[in-house]
Amino acid sequence: MSPQSRSPRLVVDPALPESISSVLRSAPETLRAVRMGDIPSARGPDPAKLFPTAAFLILIWALTSLSGMLMTLVLILVLTGLRRLTADPTARRERRRLRTAVDHASRFVLPEDLDADCGTLLRRAQDATETVLDSRVNRAGLLDTIDNAVTLPDQIWQIATRLVRLSSMRAEHRRIVPGTPPPEVAEAFSPYSKALEAAARSLTRRVQALEEYAAQVRRADEVYHSYRQLEQLSERAPQYEELIADTVGDELAVPHLRELTAQAQRIRDLFAESMEGARRAAGHLLRAEGPGR
Repeated sequence: MSPQSRSPRLVVDPALPESISSVLRSAPETLRAVRMGDIPSARGPDPAKLFPTAAFLILIWALTSLSGMLMTLVLILVLTGLRRLTADPTARRERRRLRTAVDHASRFVLPEDLDADCGTLLRRAQDATETVLDSRVNRAGLLDTIDNAVTLPDQIWQIATRLVRLSSMRAEHRRIVPGTPPPEVAEAFSPYSKALEAAARSLTRRVQALEEYAAQVRRADEVYHSYRQLEQLSERAPQYEELIADTVGDELAVPHLRELTAQAQRIRDLFAESMEGARRAAGHLLRAEGPGR
């Protein structure tokens, strides 16, 4: 399935602590409700309960003493606290999610925040990042040009937030200029349209740099498997040499050994070349960030 037919995934600011980002990731529906403004008002004291309670305390004061009223107040507070502690844990978790989403409403990007073109770009960037992070060469620590676990999530966050801004400004532009202006004034509107187009081109180039990095990593990953197999065989090279020397004549043994060495070197060179390509692509990716980081 192509990125054009798939929605982007939720993006959470990687600078957030894990305790907060995990709550945000676990509640996409809550995040959508917050984004749509469907937020329950904060619960304050219930007047229907506040006034009878106050009257009850005044009565206790009148019938006993100030200390009696205070003891009754403490008892009421303790019972209220126990009631909250024994409340439905699911409801408590949902309140926590809602509170966290409201407090960090600017620290996540939903698919609904993007128009179709920007959503496609973000999905392409996410797919490229996933390719790099899941690669064997990355897990083996061979992509030492950049710290992918830190740099790539940061790249996705930067791209996502800028795509949100572009989507918003495109929508605003369509509201203000819903159709084609008359020819005699069209030139006056052109700079605004060109600014949006330039921003889209810049973000597209940045996503393409990320995809080029992923393509180079994929190529290195394909060679890496053969490279690892070769390394295991190289440890047994003396046994192979002995086998050739024992089973063929001397005049044939030398060419066989030379071919064994040459093939091994070709695989090593190919792997080194693929890793160098990945490192160059990583450098291009970092330069593609531009001055607006």
